[in-house]
Amino acid sequence: MKKLMCLFLAALICCFAFDADITASAESCDISAKGAVVIELKTGKVLYEKNSGEKLPMASTTKIMSALLTAESGGLDERFTVDSDAIKVEGSSMGLQEGDIVSKRILMYGMLLPSGNDAANAAAVAVSGSVQKFVQLMNDKAKQLGLRNTHFVTPSGLDDDTDEHYSTAYDMAILTRAALDNGVFREICGCQRAKLCYGAPPYDRWLVNTNKLLTSLDGVIGVKTGFTDKAGRCLVSACERNGATLICVTLNDRNDWADHKALYDLCFGKCESYSFGQEDINVNVVGASCEQVGCYSPDVKLSLPIGENDSVTSVIAVKPFVYAPVVQKQQVGTVRYYYNGRQIASSPVFTKLSVDSESSQSVGAAEYYFEKIKAFITR
Repeated sequence: MKKLMCLFLAALICCFAFDADITASAESCDISAKGAVVIELKTGKVLYEKNSGEKLPMASTTKIMSALLTAESGGLDERFTVDSDAIKVEGSSMGLQEGDIVSKRILMYGMLLPSGNDAANAAAVAVSGSVQKFVQLMNDKAKQLGLRNTHFVTPSGLDDDTDEHYSTAYDMAILTRAALDNGVFREICGCQRAKLCYGAPPYDRWLVNTNKLLTSLDGVIGVKTGFTDKAGRCLVSACERNGATLICVTLNDRNDWADHKALYDLCFGKCESYSFGQEDINVNVVGASCEQVGCYSPDVKLSLPIGENDSVTSVIAVKPFVYAPVVQKQQVGTVRYYYNGRQIASSPVFTKLSVDSESSQSVGAAEYYFEKIKAFITR
């Protein structure tokens, strides 16, 4: 019996030790990037970091900022001729030539899919009138977004002639979080390939995305690759699983595809699904025997970093009153959910029951409603 007990305890200890080793290995997630971070999109919560505040060159992931500013500038489908000097740039290209007719939207595809340096420069001139003015716009936007350790020198990310073009893994994640709020940017950065019409005269051609994760990892929705000799391999991606969206950034990473996969496997395990709903809501009723009708807001399911549900607040906004008759499941308002002042979800407010109107024999209908509203305002 003693031998059996010893064997059982030894096996149990081995099991615990094995589990501990797995956890330690997963938490350390030994990646090759010089700087890295993973954040959750809705909350901005950091789930993993490695030198995430270190200033590093970020190569063509710079085009996340350039494409965002282009998207925000408006007039995306107006046609124009590219600036002949702007497109004379080395490195990756969307194939622009002097005299080509394009639009800002086409240039966004050129930046985000084949990583065209010509597209970034052409967009800069189209938005701001010159590359220099656009770079100032980039740095102004960086300050607006709170990117404290970021400085841009070029719209493309080319850094051969400067040491002042830099960012951090964390700043690039925050920039990407803002960019993904823009519907045009989000749609384009997630395209594996796109058929576009441009040139002189315009003709159809295909652009292919350099981001291999779009086809090799389920749930990836973007965002941007980058490489220069100085910056090394840089990659910013975003991935959706089970209602959660994570943003992953690696800078100077020789094994970026595998590292992003490993980091997603680790960090999605740090998220959990939570339900939020509202039951005790009432709205005033005019023209009925009852003064109020009960309401509810359907549950909202949010996948958040574990424990962050306690930081979610809600604001209920309903109409000051509704007129009878009221039908069941009539929308009378909205519940908005916030995390650190940022709205992350909303849900309609519906009435629970129907309420019939109340007729009055002593006063006319107009007088009846007037008295009811007057009583509500003055009480």
